[in-house]
Amino acid sequence: MEQQVYVHRKTETGGRKFWRIVFGSMVGFILSYILIAFLSIFFILGIIASLSTSTTSTIKNNTILKITLSGNIEEQGEDNPFENTGLESYGTSFTGLDDILNCINNAATDPLIKGISLELDPGVTAGVATLSEIRMALENFKNSGKFVYAYSDFFSQRAYYVASVADKVFMCNYGEIGWKGLSFQLMFFKGLIDKLDIDMQIIRHGTYKSAVEPFISDKMSPANREQMNLLVNNFWSVFINDISVSRNIPQEDLNQMAAHLLCLNAKKCEELQLVDGILYPIEYQNFLKNELNIAEKDKINITTVSAYRKNAAVKEKSQNVAIVYAFGSIIDGKGNNRNIYSENLCKEIRKAYKNDKVKAIVLRVNSGGGSAMASEMIWNEINLAKASGKIVVTSMGDYAASGGYYIACNSDYIVAQPNTLTGSIGVFGAIPSMQKMLKNKLGITMDVVKSNPHADYMSIIGRPLDEFEIKKITQSIEEIYDIFTKHVAEGRNLPIENVYKIAEGRVWSGMEAINIGLVDQLGDMNAAVAKAAELAELTDYGIIVYPKTQDFFTKLFTKLDSETKVEKTLQQQLGDLYFTYKGIKTVTETSGIQARLPFEIIINY
Repeated sequence: MEQQVYVHRKTETGGRKFWRIVFGSMVGFILSYILIAFLSIFFILGIIASLSTSTTSTIKNNTILKITLSGNIEEQGEDNPFENTGLESYGTSFTGLDDILNCINNAATDPLIKGISLELDPGVTAGVATLSEIRMALENFKNSGKFVYAYSDFFSQRAYYVASVADKVFMCNYGEIGWKGLSFQLMFFKGLIDKLDIDMQIIRHGTYKSAVEPFISDKMSPANREQMNLLVNNFWSVFINDISVSRNIPQEDLNQMAAHLLCLNAKKCEELQLVDGILYPIEYQNFLKNELNIAEKDKINITTVSAYRKNAAVKEKSQNVAIVYAFGSIIDGKGNNRNIYSENLCKEIRKAYKNDKVKAIVLRVNSGGGSAMASEMIWNEINLAKASGKIVVTSMGDYAASGGYYIACNSDYIVAQPNTLTGSIGVFGAIPSMQKMLKNKLGITMDVVKSNPHADYMSIIGRPLDEFEIKKITQSIEEIYDIFTKHVAEGRNLPIENVYKIAEGRVWSGMEAINIGLVDQLGDMNAAVAKAAELAELTDYGIIVYPKTQDFFTKLFTKLDSETKVEKTLQQQLGDLYFTYKGIKTVTETSGIQARLPFEIIINY
């Protein structure tokens, strides 16, 4: 018998159906509104960014280029698409040395720019070679016949170094100049290592001692102190010589002022002819108006580096010199552009020498070194660039030491500042063992099973190295040191015996390096570019820069560089105490075979 099955369905009432449609429509409308709003915002931002990056700012006649120097100055600047739009807070940017130099150079021939106003923050922390680059560019700018004036409420010593090149220097009534001399402070980590119960196992080449002092001592050895004394006096001689020439003050007088701290009030600074006048900010503005021949009630036409940099951007031509930037620690593999990652930099060098429009390359190095392996990879890429027929010239910044010198030594020509720190030709191994720290400080113990006797070799949370392992690492260090010194001998056309004498990790200033054959010429980036063009027989040439700086939207939709942001925030918040964080980071990061500047030097200007 056939059974019938009845299924009872609940009938939807008209009211229920009405509200379901209403609520569904509302949700759809809200989601659509959010999506449209989101897309609209980015469309508007895209237009702003496009306008910001594709056009140059309008410069009026009788304009002053205002250059404000504060904090650290990176080698390459970073764009903010919202600059000069009233939305600056929505993006981040910083002015780079490249921006400053390009603006100064361009302003010299720009008929609309009448002069430069330097406004210096006493908190400027840029390296001394970086400041020398800016100072030399300003000196060249003055040859155009245009004025350079400088103002600050209070001049730190390094701020005054830059300001002293100006035609006139002014300060506030309660200002002073921190004129006291120069000191180098070296950071030692032995106390920290002992407190944390870290076994820092150090392996070094022969007499190469200073590299490992920070890990095994709490002060400089006599030999290292002698080396540092020579460096500090070299740097100071450059410093006071430049100021002496610009201000027409004998060096002996400058030394006396520093020795007796004579510059602690504005009136005394004026009497000593370090400044030309004592003015309040409004009085300085009126002084500038007078120089421009405009009335006090009129507004000064001002452009800043951030506003003017697009007008001053370097141009590409049919024949070019490529500038390849290499700054920061040298690290294996890939990473951000705030350090020298071997794969990244090799790729940028390769782009330069494979570009038919590039006839010469300037490698801009500002690095205290890092990984020996990464340094070797970059050194090899420079060789390939030369083999392709390109001229390679190195321009040295604040540092080009150890790994930083390794990647420069096979260039056709090397240009350094007198106060560049370079050399430090040496290799060392530092392998921390955290076993005691974990046990004594945190109560954590480690146990292990392994297939082979040395399966836990080089584990920083494991046991210390045994004698056999130390012997193996020592052999590797000796081999790398041998390769490094041979590279220097071949690249610099020096007998290997001469290289041995100036190696062993010894750090040299640029002014010493030129006398021992590590450097060919003292000068700035402009000098290096001019030399590269000369060697490549170029007369009419443009500039191509590698790596290209990422625009805001590219960075927004790619992996954010959170580590760099944290570093910058810490640097801003800690100020002068940032070195403590940097020191701890050095201890934790110094592992394996290194070709790096052997110590953290705090230069007090």
